[in-house]
Amino acid sequence: MPPQSIDEVARTSGVGEILARGGRSFSFELFPPKTAEGEKKFWLTLRELESLKPTFVSVTYGAGGSTRESTVRLTGQIAAETTLTPVGHLTCVGSSVDELRRVIGEYAASGVHDILALRGDPPGGPGQPWVRHAEGLDYAVDLVALIRSLGDFSVGVAAWPEGHPESTDLNQDASVLRLKQDAGASFAITQFFFRTTDYLRLRDRAAAVGVTIPIVPGLMPVTDVAQIKRFAELSGAAFPSELAERFHGIANDPDSVSALGVEVATEMAEELLAEGAPGLHLYTLNRSASTREVYAALGLA
Repeated sequence: MPPQSIDEVARTSGVGEILARGGRSFSFELFPPKTAEGEKKFWLTLRELESLKPTFVSVTYGAGGSTRESTVRLTGQIAAETTLTPVGHLTCVGSSVDELRRVIGEYAASGVHDILALRGDPPGGPGQPWVRHAEGLDYAVDLVALIRSLGDFSVGVAAWPEGHPESTDLNQDASVLRLKQDAGASFAITQFFFRTTDYLRLRDRAAAVGVTIPIVPGLMPVTDVAQIKRFAELSGAAFPSELAERFHGIANDPDSVSALGVEVATEMAEELLAEGAPGLHLYTLNRSASTREVYAALGLA
């Protein structure tokens, strides 16, 4: 029997369809661990989250594509060994079009039918000039088009409540999101943020240029003050001074930091859902405790 083509293996999956029908999506993001001990923790966290029956879970793609093999392997294992729907990440960084095609085929063959298409950080790291692979792609919109050309995948993309770090115009960001939609994206997930107004303004800007795909807000419950400040600086997200002051006063008390992180994330989640957000995407940092507490506080567990 000849091998199946990507198109034969892939099928329409649930994430885009669920959101298109007006359903709410509640999801979690993890990253591929670098050690055997880290992988044990990864699977423990995943199993704890599985009981919450999220819409999907996603596994990130390391900087410069450095975790490509482990990301694809773990995402495929989730599809094969759990009840969860996995969303595989894919970036343009450091890959030729042929390599990207191969990864897309690996995802399809392992039962992964939802892919988050990202340009990715510049090869030199955040803040450095973008340099595409000589035989690769320049923009996420091109990656969306490539994925959609290879099968009936559900494709998600990134959105930036405070603007992409390399953009000087928030309206341009909204127009880029429209281009991704036109290329075949069926949903978007935002970078994490700490002011709900930033998400609401993004949604308004996007709607003004004809974006109709659901934009799912991403939240990261604070568990480590220094770490979240570093992440915010790398991503271009603002860590508001009034919020920073609340955390700095308890920075040396991990339990209090986690408790406040859950409180703040829950308040934001409640406001976002009341404003009609199509769900929530929680960045877990491979820890389940805070995300499970937020989930429970919202009455979802």
